[in-house]
Amino acid sequence: MNCEKQFMMLKRLQEMEFVAIELNLYLDTHPCDTDALNDYNCAVEAIRKLKKEYESEYGPLMNFGMGGYSKEPWQWAMGPWPWEL
Repeated sequence: MNCEKQFMMLKRLQEMEFVAIELNLYLDTHPCDTDALNDYNCAVEAIRKLKKEYESEYGPLMNFGMGGYSKEPWQWAMGPWPWEL
C-alpha cells in the first residue's frame, strides 16, 4: 500500500477545499466579482475531479451516501480512513 501517495492526494484535496471555502466567504461580500466567481468554479471542479480520483483508488471519503458508490467489499470499513493519514 502506498500511504505516501494517498496522503499527498488527500492533502491536495484539502488544499483545494480550503481555496473553495475562502473564495466562498469572499463572494459572500463581493458577489459581483466575476474573477473570484470563476476561480471558485474552477476550485469546485478541481475538487470534484480530485475526489473522484481519490475515491476510485482508495475508496469513499465519506459514508452515509455521501461518498458515491462503493466497490466490494464494503470499502468504508477498510483502512486507513482519511483522518488516520
